[in-house]
This record gives sequence, structure tokens and C-alpha cells, in this order.
Amino acid sequence: MKRSVIIKDVVPFILWFILLIISTILLDYLLHQFQLVWIGKYFGILGLLILLLSFFYSLRKRKLIQLGSLKFLLSVHEYLAWFGTLLILVHGGIHFNAILPWTALLFMLLVFISGMIGQYILKDARKTLKIKYAHLQKKCLSEEEIERKVFIDALTVKAMTKWRIIHKPITLLFSIFAIIHIMTIFMFWSWF
Repeated sequence: MKRSVIIKDVVPFILWFILLIISTILLDYLLHQFQLVWIGKYFGILGLLILLLSFFYSLRKRKLIQLGSLKFLLSVHEYLAWFGTLLILVHGGIHFNAILPWTALLFMLLVFISGMIGQYILKDARKTLKIKYAHLQKKCLSEEEIERKVFIDALTVKAMTKWRIIHKPITLLFSIFAIIHIMTIFMFWSWF
């Protein structure tokens, strides 16, 4: 077992994030090319609705609803969160018009990143570390040698276990800024 937690579990996370950014740029570019930029305004609404749908997992996890299996809803949560984030990023575009929507956008990205760390990486990283540890034990290495060889991986996994400490408050801040952003749109912006 030569692959580390960083290579096996962190790199795919980074690739998913890069795919999100590239998809955002490509979709925004296509909207501009076909003079459909106005559609991006409505992507914010659609993206928010998709993000709200993704919270069925949280409701099920906290036993507020009984519908669906946790494993299935977690998978749906991850894909809906990715797609909703994509639409909201396109909605925000590369135009810096106001601080409030960009603050909400920044917090949404932080929620997305912290959520991916917690759900996508941590489970696999723990498994990878356990397998690597067992593999080194089979080689009859001393406990000290094993600890030295898995030190960076163990440190990485330990840091990743703190993800909920960040994820929950950032989700709350994103929600607050998104609600304020939506309220200001209803108060000041003409939709037609």
C-alpha cells in the first residue's frame, strides 16, 4: 500500500473543485457567446432551490423526515450541492456588482468546500489510513516505525475530522447572507 491519504483522497477532492470552477467558466462563457446572459439571473433561483433540495439529507439524518435511506440521500445531497453551487456561481458570474451577493457567494463556496472535505474525503481517508497501517503491521515493522511512516497521513486525517466545526457556522452565515441578498433583490431590483 504505497498511496497516501493525500494522493488517494485529497487529490480527487481538488479535481472535483477544479471541475466545478471550469464548468462555471465554461457555462458562463457559453451564455455570453449565445447572448443568453439574462438566463444567469434566474440560475440563482434554480441553484438555491437545488441547494434546498439537498437539505433533505440533513433532515433525514436528524430524523425530521423518514423518507429514503441515509446513504442514498447523502449521495443525492453531494450531487445536488455540486450542481446548485455551479448554477449560483454562474448566476454570480465574473461581475462584481455589490459586496452582499459576493459575500454570500464566498460563504457558499466555503460551505461547498467544507462539505466536500467532511463527506467526500474524510470517510475514504480514514479507510485509507487504516489499510496503510494494517499493511505496515503485516511487514512486521515496529510501532514506532509505523507511526513515523503514517505520521503525515494521520495528521491530515486528524485535521479533516474538524470539518463540522467549520461547516455548520459557515452554512448558517451563507444562509443569512443569501436571505439578505434575496430580500434586497425583492426590494430594489426590477425583474422584468
